[in-house]
Amino acid sequence: MTVKRAILIRPGETDWNQMGRWQGWAATPLNEHGRLQAERLANFVRNIGMSALYSSDLRRAKETAERIAARLAYAPIYDARLRERNIGAWQGLTLDEMKAWYPDEYRKLLDDVEGYQVPGGESRNQVRERMLAVFGDILAQEKGETVGIISHTTSFRALLSELIPDCNASDLMLGNSSVTTIARTDGERWQIVTCNDTMHLEGLESRSAKELEQSR
Repeated sequence: MTVKRAILIRPGETDWNQMGRWQGWAATPLNEHGRLQAERLANFVRNIGMSALYSSDLRRAKETAERIAARLAYAPIYDARLRERNIGAWQGLTLDEMKAWYPDEYRKLLDDVEGYQVPGGESRNQVRERMLAVFGDILAQEKGETVGIISHTTSFRALLSELIPDCNASDLMLGNSSVTTIARTDGERWQIVTCNDTMHLEGLESRSAKELEQSR
């Protein structure tokens, strides 16, 4: 059965989210607030009609996936290609610390936002390549018309920028535990149906990387 709709889900909050620290591949767990978010999220998505759930294998994503799967009839499918961008030497730093500690490297990043490879990490282009590959594999498995995908801010932005060319994905707000739905319009082309939906959180704060960037 052809996949017609993909539910893009960001994990719940961690302490590093709260502190504005870039997590990359760090094994940061959900904090108490994030666990509450994930429970609200699980109650919401169980009624969406997803027939499969794919997830990043990073700890914060797995903890979110486990809470969702507890309300579904199937287990999550973990794939390392759904991880956040590997930011190497910058892992655990705030944006201000990146600028202060790695000024030359940070200038190179600004000069080539898509192609610059973080020391010991990845470029956005590399993230885009693996996200397109895993998304293609998800579609090929044909596990139903609606599938859920738990991944991360940079990874989702990279995917959306390729799937939806007229979408300025770098400016999208994607909060913790948010749900963004994309659907096929004519069998091949994708469009955003809802973006950064957090109504299910019922007043719980949801942080986005973009908001943290803008506050500095």
